[in-house]
Amino acid sequence: MKVVILAAGFGMRLENSIPKTLTKIHNKTILEKQIENITKYIDINDILIVIGFKKEMIMEAFPELLFVYNNNFHSTNTAKSLLLALNKIKNEDVLWLNADIVFDDEIISDILNLDANCMATNVSAVAQEEVKYILDSNGYIAQVSKNLENAKGEALGINFIKAQHLELFKNCLKECTNKDYFEEGINKLIQKDVKISALDIGKKRCIEIDFLEDLNLAKALFSDKEA
Repeated sequence: MKVVILAAGFGMRLENSIPKTLTKIHNKTILEKQIENITKYIDINDILIVIGFKKEMIMEAFPELLFVYNNNFHSTNTAKSLLLALNKIKNEDVLWLNADIVFDDEIISDILNLDANCMATNVSAVAQEEVKYILDSNGYIAQVSKNLENAKGEALGINFIKAQHLELFKNCLKECTNKDYFEEGINKLIQKDVKISALDIGKKRCIEIDFLEDLNLAKALFSDKEA
């Protein structure tokens, strides 16, 4: 299998002059924490990082990694960044995630153990700004979007797709506009009758770093003893 980390964006809401994924949580960057968690289960040579904004900074910080450059990062969103990486992959399962998430490594283990198309989710909070989801009558994801009423919970930006659905998912991402997030590709995949499970992380920790208050909360959730 392969892992794709989406790190091409500006991340301007954090008021950084560097790629957001290089922001430090105590003594380690967000991306460093992600790589440590992922490589507990998956070989480092199976990780692809999609880069764009100040790409050299990320490449210099992680010379051992493989990179895909989105040269249209200034005008495209995560649907097209993800597609660039998936076009390098054939006939393999893929786990992908946003590069601004700090999380417990056990979430990766849970996803791999489920071994099915899935989204990591949290049912304990449904914030207005976050990506949300609703379920169909069989308990699968019916729709995922920031603009949903009566949402079941939040989508955390960590996802998994089986090899058998990879080519179809690529086609769905091709149908997305440049401004779409990859979640729109998931919606299109669901419309083609592909089942996506909602994997609740329970009490495991996972936080997306968008604003300074998120960064401060992450520092409180993840102690410096873990760094």
